[in-house]
Amino acid sequence: MQWIIFMLLLFIGSMEMLTQNRWKKQASAGLLENCTGCVLCSEDNGCITCHHRLFLLIWRDGIRQYGMCVHTCPPGYFGVRGLEVNRCTKCRSPSCESCFSRDFCMKCKDKFYLHKGQCFRQCPPSTAAQPGTRECQETCEPGPWSQWSTCTHEGRTCGCKWGVETRVREVAGATREEGTTCPALQETRKCRMRKHCPGGEHHTT
Repeated sequence: MQWIIFMLLLFIGSMEMLTQNRWKKQASAGLLENCTGCVLCSEDNGCITCHHRLFLLIWRDGIRQYGMCVHTCPPGYFGVRGLEVNRCTKCRSPSCESCFSRDFCMKCKDKFYLHKGQCFRQCPPSTAAQPGTRECQETCEPGPWSQWSTCTHEGRTCGCKWGVETRVREVAGATREEGTTCPALQETRKCRMRKHCPGGEHHTT
């Protein structure tokens, strides 16, 4: 009985070795169309293990899956390097063309706009669509205008016929981020000054 068990184990081990050797031989000889760059390859499922610098890309066709070794992951995937195998991992969002991680998109597909790592068909509130970059840019919501300043000309409030006056408004809340698009926060307009200065010229500080 023990002799029969021993022979069965020996037969199973021999079959496993023969199968692995067949995969390696087919991959190294280039007999399989989808085994370029493979270290280990299956006739039915393509690449199983890739050379060190390549990424293993797995895609599905119905209930079957296939593997191939690529230098760069295709659109919709990002590369993850590991100790044993480098893999192409699919971006979670189907509207993402290029991602940094599974949930952080870096570039969106056509008709979508990028904002904080996500893709949107329409930009969220307080943002504006930038067609050139396909991104949503933060916008400001300024407060009310201040009163017009005193009419001046080169620091003087009198002695000239025309000067300018200015009004400003501030952005409510925290300081706006770099690159934020804001409407005009300062306006100037022409104003009439007093021609004569009572008691001599007066300079503003």
